[in-house]
Amino acid sequence: MSLPSWHRARNPFRTPSGALWAVVLVWAATRAVLLLTAMEVVPNPWPFVTGDARAIYREWFHVLRSGTFPVDDVRWQYPPGAAGVLLLPGLLPFDYATSVYLLMLVADAAVVWLLARGIPRGVPPYGAALWVVAVPLLGPIILARYDLAVTAPTVAALVLITGRRTDRHRLAGLLTGFATAIKLWPALIFVGLRGRRGPARAYAWTLLGAAVVVLGFAAALPGAFAFLGYQRERGIEVESVFAVPFHLASWCGWSGQVRESYGSLEFHGPYITAVGRISLLTSVLGFGWLLLWRVRARRFTTSTAPDAALCAMLIFVTTSRVISPQYLVWLIGLAAVCLLRPDTTQRPPAVLLLCAMPLTTLEFPIWFGELLRSEPAAVLALTARNTLLVTATAWSARRLWQASRVLGDSTPTTPTKQPPTPTDPHRPVAKSTV
Repeated sequence: MSLPSWHRARNPFRTPSGALWAVVLVWAATRAVLLLTAMEVVPNPWPFVTGDARAIYREWFHVLRSGTFPVDDVRWQYPPGAAGVLLLPGLLPFDYATSVYLLMLVADAAVVWLLARGIPRGVPPYGAALWVVAVPLLGPIILARYDLAVTAPTVAALVLITGRRTDRHRLAGLLTGFATAIKLWPALIFVGLRGRRGPARAYAWTLLGAAVVVLGFAAALPGAFAFLGYQRERGIEVESVFAVPFHLASWCGWSGQVRESYGSLEFHGPYITAVGRISLLTSVLGFGWLLLWRVRARRFTTSTAPDAALCAMLIFVTTSRVISPQYLVWLIGLAAVCLLRPDTTQRPPAVLLLCAMPLTTLEFPIWFGELLRSEPAAVLALTARNTLLVTATAWSARRLWQASRVLGDSTPTTPTKQPPTPTDPHRPVAKSTV
């Protein structure tokens, strides 16, 4: 007996061979291990990876609850909306760290549900599978930092934009605005939207959502914009793409050293300032290319918006002076949305991102002490991870450019051949007349 049409339309598990049920079971098993490890019910060989929730976030929570932003702490480098995320665990009847873990687990589950809801009929759940498999490869750090709370509304916004209905730009913009008020990167996800009314609504509601959150916290607590100065003064973090030359140079006698600065471990010494400027220049060039693509592209499909969002985020991450392990969760979330669309151009970059996850765990936390001393094994793991990220960025940009049939591109486009219409053998054939 078939289900009624309204039930089939709302059932998120309508995928071939029940594959989505397997995804859900894998999610439950892997997240149980992550939660038990973060809570140290299962032995955690690297307990410092959960230090943000147990120490830093808890300290900021008490400062925020006292009525001010932690302006005297250089580690505070987040937009005002982050205060809401850090205050929320205090409402739960558990200790602060456990509350953070549980809230991040809820955000993780929300992403899986969103990816399940966004699967077109008859398409395997590649996006949900990518998310479920990739995220636990980072280990319990993903529950101890609040990046899942930003990724979930961003994924929701992209799923709404790329869904069957085209009247959800307001809600998508509002969710993006909330996420942007927590961390700035979600503002990039609408770079691939086309049209006038829909994108205009999304941009306007993004600004509205971000303004409500930012101005609300700015009015309630002093020091809301102190984070801007700290972000501007950051150096070359030891895990970034631009840190690799300094790791290699240390083998040849480079006189610099690693010091804690602005809440992260960064290189200090000769040529650091120059390389920081090169990092900024590559960011400008990367986003200049993205603007050029946006102006000249003439073919947009339902997959263009998530594909362009992933490309923009890859440019942002690989050209940044800082790459923390949890940054890869942003990329995996956007890649998972891309895989919801059968015509996406981003499958190869998504595979490279999946391969980068275990290498990230290898350099942090497993070999992080060795990385700080620039020991060969750790540096090679970091170099391999960053090479995958740079390759994914270049491949993403190339495939996005080709799929958009950019104006001025001399590559000929081959028209799609229509399959011949099958002939019904029982249909009478009209006799020709002479």
